[in-house]
Amino acid sequence: MIKPEQVMQYLQDHPNFFAEHPTLLDSVQLSHLDEHANNDQVISITQRQVMMLRKKNELLQDKLLALIEIGEQNDAIGEKMHRLVVALLGFNSLTEMLHGLQYHLCEDFSIPHVALRLWQTDDLDPPLPASVVDTVSDQLRIVTAGLSQPRCGTDVDDEIKQWFGSDAQYLRSFALIPLKKTQHFGLLMLGSPEVERFYPDMGTLYLARLGELASSSVIRLMRQSPQTTADTDESTP
Repeated sequence: MIKPEQVMQYLQDHPNFFAEHPTLLDSVQLSHLDEHANNDQVISITQRQVMMLRKKNELLQDKLLALIEIGEQNDAIGEKMHRLVVALLGFNSLTEMLHGLQYHLCEDFSIPHVALRLWQTDDLDPPLPASVVDTVSDQLRIVTAGLSQPRCGTDVDDEIKQWFGSDAQYLRSFALIPLKKTQHFGLLMLGSPEVERFYPDMGTLYLARLGELASSSVIRLMRQSPQTTADTDESTP
C-alpha cells in the first residue's frame, strides 16, 4: 500500500504533475467545513484553491484598508501640527505662547489638560524672564533630565499632578514631554481622563516633535522678550 508520505514526496519531486494532468484537479474531492451552513461539503482542489485565494485576498484588503486609515490619521495629525507651527511662529511673547499652546492642544488635539513648567539652566543665554520661571523641586529636575524622549503612562509624581489643580483627580494617563536646549529647562505635561490615551508602549514621534517645537519657541521668544531687551539697554553706556 502506498503511504501518504510517498504521495507527498512524489508530488514534491514532480511539481508539474498537476499541470500535466489538469483534469485531476477537478476530479479529486476534498472535505470542507462550510462555516455558514455548519456542515461538511465535498469540493474539488480547484475550488479549494479559489477559496484560499479569496480568503487571502480579503486579508490583504483588510491590511490595505488599515494602512490607508493610518495614512489618513497621519495626514490629519500632520495638518494639525502645521497649524500649530504657524501659530507658534506668530506669538510675540512667552506668556502668549504658553496660552496659545494650551489652546491649540485643546482645540486641535482634544487635549484639554495641559501644564508647562520652565526653570533656569546654565546654557540659556539670555536667561528666562523671571515672570515665566517656575519653582520646581530638584527631584523633578533630575527626573526630567533623565528623559531623552517623551514618556507616557498612568503614574506621575504628585508634584506634577498638582500642576493640574482640581482636575488632577480625574486624570488617568499622562505624557511627559521634556523641553531642552543642551540641558533640560522645562517639562510639558499632557493629561487625559482616558487610561488608553497615553499608554507606555505608544509611539512618541509626534510628542517628540511637539517638545522640539515648544523648546524652539521658548528659546526664540526668550531672546526677543522685552525684559531681555530692557536689561541690555540699561547696561549700555
